[in-house]
Amino acid sequence: MNNLSEIYFNIQSRLFPMVEEEIGEITEKLQKFLQIIELVKPSRFMTGVLSWCGLGRCMKSREKMFRAFVLKSVYDLPTTKVLIENFKGNVTWRQLCGWEYPSQVPSEATFSRAFSEFAKLNLLGKIHGTVVEENYDDKIVGHASMDSTAIIGREKACRKNTPKKAVKKKRGRKSKAELAAIKEQEIAEVKTRRLELQPDRSIEENLADLSRGCDWGGKKNSKGKTEYWCGYKLHLSLGDGGVPLAAVLTSASPHDSQVAIPLMQMTSERATVLYDLADSAYDAPEIKDCSKNLGRVPIIDPNKRRGEAIELTPAEKVRYRERSTVERGNSELKDNYGARHVRVKGHEKVYTHLMFGVLAITVKQLFNMLN
Repeated sequence: MNNLSEIYFNIQSRLFPMVEEEIGEITEKLQKFLQIIELVKPSRFMTGVLSWCGLGRCMKSREKMFRAFVLKSVYDLPTTKVLIENFKGNVTWRQLCGWEYPSQVPSEATFSRAFSEFAKLNLLGKIHGTVVEENYDDKIVGHASMDSTAIIGREKACRKNTPKKAVKKKRGRKSKAELAAIKEQEIAEVKTRRLELQPDRSIEENLADLSRGCDWGGKKNSKGKTEYWCGYKLHLSLGDGGVPLAAVLTSASPHDSQVAIPLMQMTSERATVLYDLADSAYDAPEIKDCSKNLGRVPIIDPNKRRGEAIELTPAEKVRYRERSTVERGNSELKDNYGARHVRVKGHEKVYTHLMFGVLAITVKQLFNMLN
């Protein structure tokens, strides 16, 4: 478990003055970058295929490129090409990532290969989970707020359904046995809704069941009008202080409620949560039951379409105000950490790109809670 206050003290009293002596005054964003590197310690994750084993040609350092991608996210740079151009003219950036001369900076193709390796290994998801677990090992999260945000992709929507084989229909009226079989099939389809299956399955099974390809989705904005986009949907669970506890990326089409139970399962493995906060899109009995089974109290805005909506109590309304934390987190990810300009394609790469921003926000908010 990390002693966050001790790390913060060492960064402020030792690391920042030492770096200033070497390269001069450091800006606020460079301080954020150094805080991320110091807390994450990326060298411990550069194992296996990410490290050189001593056979063949020495590969370019994946740790240095990881630092570069963190820098790209902190400065909200749109492309890797812009990042490389900055490295060639900015000595400070180069030295902080580990390159002394411009000729040592890898090419755009090498950066792309390293990014693909990070995506295949789900490196950013593992690092984020480790950081949250280390810093919430003996702490309690008061409120975990869930919501999703639209991620516009730069690829065509995938084909959802494979063409069905033509089936010859039997002429004439159906027998009673055939009608009964059809009715039983319809009942079985209703009973096997995803929300009913999720509580009894593991996180891996629930995540594998969610669609991941790029497709079209719609979501009501703050003004009540539905906006449509082609791409993905990022589902976040944020704790007190705006610290992201878990993140799941799906296609744009799945309803928010389909990802609520996997998010709660992920957060339960990383931290102890007391209250689950969500808007009316998550108003389903299965979600509330799952929250209670995890030892939490669900506070979900009643959905008017579910018959007579039971209003929240005055105390629940006060706690429900904390849900705006997740909306601010979504906005910050889009405005300051690269979620508005996704240039990569495919679920794995898009998720990795977004998780660099989620990781940066996590470290930033952890240190902000100490002030």
